[in-house]
Amino acid sequence: MVKGTGVDASLTKHEQILAAIEKLDVGSKISVRALAKSLGVSEGTAYKAIKDAETAGIVSTRERIGTVRIEKRSRGTAIQLTFREVAEMVEGQVHGGEMGLDKPLHKFVIGAMELEAMIRYIDEGSLLIVGNRESAHRYALEQGAGVLVTGGFAPGEDMKRLADELALPIIVSRYDTFTVASMINRAMYDRLIKRKIMLVEDIVAMSKPAQVLMPADTVAAFQRLSVQTGLSRFPVIDERGRVAGMMTAKDAVDATEDQTLDRVMTRHPITVAPNIAVASAAHTMASEGIDLLPVVDRHRKLLGVVSRRDVLDAMKYAGKQQETGQTFDDLMWDGFEQQHVEEGTDQLEYRYIGKMMPQMSGPLGTVSEGVLAALMTEAARRFIRIVGKHDYVCESLTTYFLRPVQIDSDIVMTPRALEIGRKLSKLEVEVVDGRGLAAKAMITVQTIDP
Repeated sequence: MVKGTGVDASLTKHEQILAAIEKLDVGSKISVRALAKSLGVSEGTAYKAIKDAETAGIVSTRERIGTVRIEKRSRGTAIQLTFREVAEMVEGQVHGGEMGLDKPLHKFVIGAMELEAMIRYIDEGSLLIVGNRESAHRYALEQGAGVLVTGGFAPGEDMKRLADELALPIIVSRYDTFTVASMINRAMYDRLIKRKIMLVEDIVAMSKPAQVLMPADTVAAFQRLSVQTGLSRFPVIDERGRVAGMMTAKDAVDATEDQTLDRVMTRHPITVAPNIAVASAAHTMASEGIDLLPVVDRHRKLLGVVSRRDVLDAMKYAGKQQETGQTFDDLMWDGFEQQHVEEGTDQLEYRYIGKMMPQMSGPLGTVSEGVLAALMTEAARRFIRIVGKHDYVCESLTTYFLRPVQIDSDIVMTPRALEIGRKLSKLEVEVVDGRGLAAKAMITVQTIDP
């Protein structure tokens, strides 16, 4: 242990500082100089560690206050904002109560009524959105609520002192009340959409130790571990926990049992960060033909591993989740319907019929080329899920015919399978409007679960 910190001395200096910061109580101030002195490191090393802690979300640097230990926020199901986050959403300036910026709030109150009428809605933990009405500001602060002043009106000195005493922020935005409410609503809606995107960190248990090997271990040790676990691919880490390579059954084919892994392992293996989308990890696994990916931090220290099965299970679960906000693709696809075509042929055929809406127009007044490409890709995705019965990712899209499509015109998209394989499938998608052929594209998709 490092004296006075309760930190394991076997860790690197950087890791010792991060561990010491995590042990601090929430709200504690953090000084570069004090950390450097207590742990016997340079101030530069302490500064870098504090910046990494800030990136990890366990400390926050506040104007005129300094760096403070905060509670790490998780990607849970509840959307709970802090006053600081609201200030960022509305491009606001804080005119008092800075110590309360990281307090959570549970509701917004629009002060578009007489004070006597709005009193019943203001309570502790709420945020009053109101113009230059000092009596409303004072009442809200006294009830434990924060204040968002619209129109750019700065509060008086008395109000600033009261906000500082109560540690409740007064935020000033130059926008009007309607615009501010719209900006907050848009930001919260975007958070709902982001919550649909499953990340690697959502499916990997970082606290669960992965089965690993060391460079000095022998091929015989690899074989024993493979027999014990039933696995054939393991990360090889150095003494600092950083990924140095991957050891697989293929690497051991021509090796003798007494050879060390640093001579036969695959160096510079493909790794993933915890904050990338699961779909991206699935694409990497499919394209590289690997079944296990090490999850590492920015210093390549091993955090865990993710397997192809983990990824597939996560994607199946995500596909069953209830929609929580529409993306551009969702909005573009609204109004399209699927038709099964039966023409007496053995080939399975589906068509997708819909109308080109004004929001789909490009700079020249016709349907945007990007919208057409997105629609053709979505039509191919729906078709291949019916025919191939597998999850997949788009590998390439080649458009070899395209002409202007008018707004408000009805189109018919027909995907046709050219080749359905275990790993790759190729489709042709044809778009027809009232004037005939409008677009044609070749799409190659890569199967995630062959």
